[in-house]
Amino acid sequence: MSTVNELKVKVFADGADLGGIIEMYKNPLIKGFTTNPTLMRKAGVTDYEGFARKLLEKVTDRPVSFEVFADDFPAMISQARKIASWGDNVNVKIPVMNTKGEFAGPVLKALSGEGVILNVTAIMTVDQVRAVAAELDAGVAAIVSVFAGRVADTGIDPIPHMRACKEVLQSRPKAELLWASPREVLNIFQADQVGCDIITCTNDMIAKLALAGKDLMEYSRETVQMFYKDATAAAYAIT
Repeated sequence: MSTVNELKVKVFADGADLGGIIEMYKNPLIKGFTTNPTLMRKAGVTDYEGFARKLLEKVTDRPVSFEVFADDFPAMISQARKIASWGDNVNVKIPVMNTKGEFAGPVLKALSGEGVILNVTAIMTVDQVRAVAAELDAGVAAIVSVFAGRVADTGIDPIPHMRACKEVLQSRPKAELLWASPREVLNIFQADQVGCDIITCTNDMIAKLALAGKDLMEYSRETVQMFYKDATAAAYAIT
């Protein structure tokens, strides 16, 4: 396993807490930021554009992804153009399909053709990656976000899955493969080994990176100490 300093995969912080984002911005390990409407709602964000503009005032030199929330393709394109205008470091997240299951290919083709840097999101299958790649302008940067964590939740090994996705994207060298929805720190190292360009992580997972390479015997002892301390504090007794 590589050390944290040897990682080639770029770590993007995923969240919608402005204070947490600003704190992560101080960490040189963090190379970018992503968010989505679900995270923003959970964080209590009520003004989408206002939140985005405040974030962009603080984060000026690393990519930040904001997602459209329209469901019909013309509205998606309109929202995407407005979001892209908020800053040079903005990446626009476009879901791979709408709620009817219709592939967003026309949206990707139109926006990528205009030079908008897209982050195509909610992708699960290799075929979806292939379809997305066909619509992206080969000369324009893009991010292709495959939800490897959710793929793993279905019982499918995400490692060969992501390798296949990486192979598909060889036809689009400016398109970066992103491992989305990781479940544990190990996924960061797996994404690195597979050749993913980016992985998104919550602040909690980023904090756990401090455990990478920790001596397991010492970790075992610390765990036993925790059990003992808690049992003592609870004044448990067996009579």
